[in-house]
Amino acid sequence: MKRLLLGALLLMAVVGVQAQNVQLHYDLGRNIYPDEEAGRPKVTMTLEGFQLDSWGSWFYFVDVDFSRKFTESAYTEIARELNLYKGSNFAAHVEYNGGLSKSGSFQQAALVGMAYNGLNPALSATYSLQLMYKRYFKSYDYTSAYHSMQLTGVWNLPIKKFAFTGFIDLWRGEKTNHHGQLVLLAEPQFWYSINKHLSVGSECEISSNFIYNTYNDKSFFVNPTLALKWKF
Repeated sequence: MKRLLLGALLLMAVVGVQAQNVQLHYDLGRNIYPDEEAGRPKVTMTLEGFQLDSWGSWFYFVDVDFSRKFTESAYTEIARELNLYKGSNFAAHVEYNGGLSKSGSFQQAALVGMAYNGLNPALSATYSLQLMYKRYFKSYDYTSAYHSMQLTGVWNLPIKKFAFTGFIDLWRGEKTNHHGQLVLLAEPQFWYSINKHLSVGSECEISSNFIYNTYNDKSFFVNPTLALKWKF
């Protein structure tokens, strides 16, 4: 749920020049890791939106995590791509990441870089590769502002009523002692379209050094979901 940044060509191929969808995910992570992820929210709602214009495209999403009693957090990413020239696969990419949680806020970050958006006509598959400079901003006393780089790959493969979509992010993060570490986050999604609006499927969050775990030294997690998606 963290991110499904498809880019202009991906979304044009799948849903046209404008699109919006809402997803509801039931997260199984707390059942798989009852000790390390005892506080992981079980329900997440994701709202995604995309719009294409003569300059390029806009994309955003908002993830809202729920518990039985509270709205635990709301995390958002918004991105703007500007085509380098008409017909080019390359685009300039600018992005903001941030949000609020019940206990405070997420550490904000700004990204700027380049994207290459491609299409494989034989498979009706679309893909995007993005290389970006990432700047984290200081939020609380235990955080610090620092420089980073992020490499992102995104794909969409439709097969009749099925679709295999997702992304993978690699970036430089910081440990609590401010030493650097490589962070991996991938979220492949599998969908089956019941009709033009409703799909059922699953997302599998695969991560390394992404989840904050104070129970033991485990840093690699696989968290699947059961999901519904409604396209407007």
